[in-house]
Amino acid sequence: QVQLVESGGGLVQPGGSLTLSCAASGFTFSLFVMTWYRQAPGKERELVATISSAGGSTNYADSVKGRFTISRDNAKNTVFLQMNSLKPEDTALYYCNAHRYILGNHRIDYWGQGTQVTVSS
Repeated sequence: QVQLVESGGGLVQPGGSLTLSCAASGFTFSLFVMTWYRQAPGKERELVATISSAGGSTNYADSVKGRFTISRDNAKNTVFLQMNSLKPEDTALYYCNAHRYILGNHRIDYWGQGTQVTVSS
């Protein structure tokens, strides 16, 4: 059974830090690109950061560049999102996504349930 389980969310003051984790099981984690998305109330889901299957390549939304760092541990089937200098506008439900392409252009996606991050004083 495929599972992505996020953890590490919570309430933090502006300027603070949090580290999110996403533990994967039920599939070959090291073959999948991992991405963190977020969705704030009344807004569309936004890609936050993505990391290649081997971890050698990362990309970030402009809104989080220089503040967030995505990483992964393929031995532990886990992806992380280190969030520093948090702002109230970072408040959202953060989702973990795994995806890969097979047979050329057939995309497989797995999603977690999300973890809430609230930045407020």
